[in-house]
Amino acid sequence: MSSRVRWRLGLRACNFPVAMFPHPPTPHGGFPTTRRSVVEAIRDADPDIRRDALDSLVAVYWRPVYAHLRRKWRFQPADSEDLTQEFFAQAVTGEFLRGYDPTQARFRTYLRACLDRFVANAQRNGQRLKRGGGATLLSLDFDLIERELAAGDGLIEDSSDSWFDREWIRGLFAAAVADLRSACQATPREIRFTVFERYDLRPVRDGDRPAYRTIAEELGLPVTQVTNHLAWARREFRRLVLERLRSLTFTDAEFREEAEELLGEKRS
Repeated sequence: MSSRVRWRLGLRACNFPVAMFPHPPTPHGGFPTTRRSVVEAIRDADPDIRRDALDSLVAVYWRPVYAHLRRKWRFQPADSEDLTQEFFAQAVTGEFLRGYDPTQARFRTYLRACLDRFVANAQRNGQRLKRGGGATLLSLDFDLIERELAAGDGLIEDSSDSWFDREWIRGLFAAAVADLRSACQATPREIRFTVFERYDLRPVRDGDRPAYRTIAEELGLPVTQVTNHLAWARREFRRLVLERLRSLTFTDAEFREEAEELLGEKRS
């Protein structure tokens, strides 16, 4: 899947108009500074640090995990929900994520392999997970992703791992939107997110987005301020996508490879 296709999938996952960013933005040096990754923190001896790391991991990966169970393994929704919950419970309490070696594979590739191994072991052992059976239940909107699966391509016969990667992109973008919303809420920047949400996030029919003047009139703003607010929010969204991506990679090399593939081809 090319970087441009990945970028367009992410935009559409969040209802963004592709014309908003006709080409993937090249980071050109604007990478977030190095910080401890979720991959590293989830192996920490401190249970509170592991729990925080799990929350960050789940925010992006629960969608691809659930979709992978539905599309590749063909589980019914209820079983997919239980397996998703149990998989992440084992991710923080078990050992399988602790075996990750960044020299062998990207983390998302390794996590997908862990998921397939987890399912294969459950099937081999004849495991029938009971709802809430000992696992800490995460608050996940399974109804939402089921509606999205039904409204999108449908559950077609496809064992390709591309479905996992596609939902990973959707999860990454959706988490960045949530980060932006949280950062703006109850601050003077809240109006900026409101403009962003009104123009870029709300579903539209036939590709028709509201005119800037319409939004300006609805919110009591000058048209120029709508333009400025939208430009700021889009820049922040790009930055937050990269921050999320940085936290979910183990090394600078892995992060740069993922960022260049997602956001723009590497330039010499």
